[in-house]
Amino acid sequence: MQDVFPDEARRWAAAEAAARAVGVLYGYGEIRTPLVEATSLFVRGIGEGTDIVDKEMFSFTDAGGKGLTLRPEGTAGVVRAYLEHHVYKTVPLARYFYLGPMFRRERPQAGRRRQFHQFGVEALGSDEAALDVEIVDLLMFFLGAAGVRAPRLEINSVGCADCRPIYREKLQAFLRDRSADLCADCRARAERNPLRVMDCKNPCCRPVLEAAPVVSDHLCPGCRDHFQAVLSGLENLGIAAVRRPSLVRGLDYYTRTVFEVYSDSLGAQDAVAAGGRYDDLVRDLGGPPTPAAGFSVGLERLLLCAGDVTIQPPRSGKKSVYCVCIGEEAAAWGARTVSGLRRAGIPALMDYGNRSTRAQFREANRAGVDFVVTRGEAEAGRGKVKFKDMGEGVEREVADSLDVLAETIKKGEG
Repeated sequence: MQDVFPDEARRWAAAEAAARAVGVLYGYGEIRTPLVEATSLFVRGIGEGTDIVDKEMFSFTDAGGKGLTLRPEGTAGVVRAYLEHHVYKTVPLARYFYLGPMFRRERPQAGRRRQFHQFGVEALGSDEAALDVEIVDLLMFFLGAAGVRAPRLEINSVGCADCRPIYREKLQAFLRDRSADLCADCRARAERNPLRVMDCKNPCCRPVLEAAPVVSDHLCPGCRDHFQAVLSGLENLGIAAVRRPSLVRGLDYYTRTVFEVYSDSLGAQDAVAAGGRYDDLVRDLGGPPTPAAGFSVGLERLLLCAGDVTIQPPRSGKKSVYCVCIGEEAAAWGARTVSGLRRAGIPALMDYGNRSTRAQFREANRAGVDFVVTRGEAEAGRGKVKFKDMGEGVEREVADSLDVLAETIKKGEG
């Protein structure tokens, strides 16, 4: 573990301020969960057979005989809080971010100690590929605001409960035939949790893994369509992504989209952030079926990437906006628009549930936004959007231009 003195603490504070500012722009509220949770939460959530559960958790038994663990990651605790407080009953799409220390008894290395810190984001309540795109957009915006130069995004789909078992069987058979060429850890993983073998960093396993079947070749039609929608959504926002078929991530709860972001500034251990979709975790922890997605950034690694760059949080706008999108083409427009407004310092939201116009306005009211921008086929044909001041109840048309919208919203702040 490490001590942080004032000069370095100022850089930490700037990074945390940037994280909070970006969270607000994307409509994510801060959540704070305990450092200590029941050990069973992480065993059920992260999964037996993972290195985290088997080797790295700081666990102990309290005076009452209960197994407790210092949190090794943030997602399981957020889901536990979401269920314990019955948020799913009142909030259709819950968006949270967190900042704080995590604990893993792993080999210390550059940018990773046994107490390390994360900025993480979780969004619970939508299975739309557009939500995956939003959290990747948020991540890349934050990394840029934090001074990370040329972050590299790699992405894959690990399928779902329908298609992954078929892949698991094929991978397991492949690994059994090559057991002698695997490290001791991977020989054990091949029997208990073969997907974890694909995440091995041991050089002796690399030749085997490079020849192994990949999960993206075994996706069901639903997962294949979802992944293509994610890739198209990223392209719509101009976010470059490299497909890596071998990418699986080291936690059991991931489904469909998984991604990692790398920086050449970090050397061999070059991952600065990672995340993906976890559609089954809420159900696995005792709640109703609830699709979700998120990511985490290692702040120690982030600060190594940023070097001496001054981290400047983006300006948080005084007014917020909700984009009501009517039709598929409007949804693509909405994704570009909310992303652009956020980068202009204006908090912006849109729907990810393919809901009716009335339902979208209802959600805008619930979110308490100041303005609603509406675009359908009629508005698109005129090159206009409807702009409604929710406080005054007045609606008018303005040009369908990001610059015009941003200026109109900023004028409304005065």
